[in-house]
Amino acid sequence: MTGAATNRVLARLIEQGAGGGAGEHADRATLRAIAEEAGELGATRALARLGLSDADAVADVAQLRELLAAWRDAKRSAWRALWAWIARVMAAALLLGLAVKLGLAEMVR
Repeated sequence: MTGAATNRVLARLIEQGAGGGAGEHADRATLRAIAEEAGELGATRALARLGLSDADAVADVAQLRELLAAWRDAKRSAWRALWAWIARVMAAALLLGLAVKLGLAEMVR
């Protein structure tokens, strides 16, 4: 439903609710319909403000999700690589410390 059509339906529902319904059940149904139409109108406006109200919006959101997934994968890979380098440096420092402690440096000379 377009925004204008939703506006008309919402206006009619509000008029119906203001005029009084045919009892408590009708009042609840009218209020529920008003809430649903108002929600749809609000969502339509929000999507329009975000620039996601055109036909390409579905593809745009799919591309954004792919980009976000790729970013998360790259970030995870970068952290793994960083931790791997830290482990290598620590292992090298440990081996160097053992070599100095055992006097292997002097044996090489």
